Amino acid sequence: MRNNKILYSLYSIYKYLIFFPIFGIVTIISSFVAVTFSILFNSNIGYYGGVMGARLSCYFTPIFIKSIGKENIDRNKSYVVISNHQSHYDVLALVGFLKLNLKWVIKKELRKIPFFGFACEKVGHIFVDRSDREASRESIQEVKKSISKNVGILFMAEGTRSSTGKLLEFKKGGFRFAIDIDLPILPITITGTRNVLPNKTIKLFPGKAKIIIHKPIDISKYNEENITELIELTKQNIQKGLDDYS
Repeated sequence: MRNNKILYSLYSIYKYLIFFPIFGIVTIISSFVAVTFSILFNSNIGYYGGVMGARLSCYFTPIFIKSIGKENIDRNKSYVVISNHQSHYDVLALVGFLKLNLKWVIKKELRKIPFFGFACEKVGHIFVDRSDREASRESIQEVKKSISKNVGILFMAEGTRSSTGKLLEFKKGGFRFAIDIDLPILPITITGTRNVLPNKTIKLFPGKAKIIIHKPIDISKYNEENITELIELTKQNIQKGLDDYS
């Protein structure tokens, strides 16, 4: 399609007249469902609203997602999920198809934003004070008490999308969080999303993507002093996924 002007022109009409309106409607409805269910029941039920929205958005793109290594997830455990980042579609793919109740770590200041802060709190996202390391640890301990099974706390380790697909330098934040909260790291490799929605564009294309789920990494022997070893081990796992499946 990329090299066929007629096909791309037809898809562009579909993208602007059908997909974008559907995506907007799906996002609003799924967000409402997620927040409402979280208020009425709990965030473990509410997260199905996000799954519904992410999957519908992928189906209407269309992007076809294949998950590899699903046996590496124990549904009775929770994880700090560390993933590479190639496209905005990474989040849709993970929320829709990873089969973990994904949460984000959000700056405490954003809790004050009307509706947004309230909604994020109700669906179980995690607010921390990133400016104060000690306060952050205290809030993390509170989070630790409330985390149930089958939760994945998601970090895109590179901190930004890679335009080339090659791994960028990994930030320490997600790894420090894993050590503080005492949860294993679940390395995830995502491939193919960069071809569906390239970085810094709205040039959307149909396509295929893969989610490669690696074996969890026990963090019990890691601390601030040897955290670089943990980062390197995680990065090696994710790189292997790129090497084997890109």
